[in-house]
Amino acid sequence: MRFAWDYTQEPALFTSFAVVFEGPDHLGEEEFESSLWDRVQSLTDKDSWRGQDHDPRVSADPDDPHFALSFGGQAFFVVGLHPQASRPARRFTHPTMVFNLHDQFQMLRGQNRYEKLREAILDRDVKLAGDVNPMLARHGEISEARQYSGRIIEPEWACPYSRTPATEARPDPLAALNSFLGRT
Repeated sequence: MRFAWDYTQEPALFTSFAVVFEGPDHLGEEEFESSLWDRVQSLTDKDSWRGQDHDPRVSADPDDPHFALSFGGQAFFVVGLHPQASRPARRFTHPTMVFNLHDQFQMLRGQNRYEKLREAILDRDVKLAGDVNPMLARHGEISEARQYSGRIIEPEWACPYSRTPATEARPDPLAALNSFLGRT
C-alpha cells in the first residue's frame, strides 16, 4: 500500500515494486501460479480490511477484460517470475512478483511511447524464446489475470481470486483480536 500511496503523491515512469521470495524454488508452473494467486488474494483481503476500495479505473472482476489488481487505490499488472518458468523471459532465480502500475501504461500512451516500448518487449521475447508469448494481450481484449503467472492458460481456466468491496470486507483479524483482548 505504501508503494501505491507514494506513487499517488509523486507519479514517476518506470517504477515497479518487486517482491522476491526466498523460495521454494522448485515449484512447477501450476504450483507457482497457485502460490501467486494465494499471495494476491491475501494482499487483496488486507487491502479491503484496511478500507481501500478497488481502483475505479479498472474492473475488480477477474473475468472482465478490463480487470486489474488494485492495492492502496492503484491498479497493478502483476508479472510472475520463477526458476521453472517455461518462458525464458519469466525465469528468475527465486519466485518473484513484480507489480507494475497501470497508471504508468496510461502515461506512456499519453506520451505516444507505449507502442514503441511494447514492440521492444515483444522483440526481446522473440529473441529469447523464438516466438511471442501466446498469453500476451492488450488490456481490454481479455482479462489480464490470465497473464500474471506466465504459463499458458487453458481456455476453461477459472481465476482463483475475488475482491470483496471494502464496505463489505470482513474485519482485519489482527484488529479484531486486539479489540477482543482490549488492546488499541
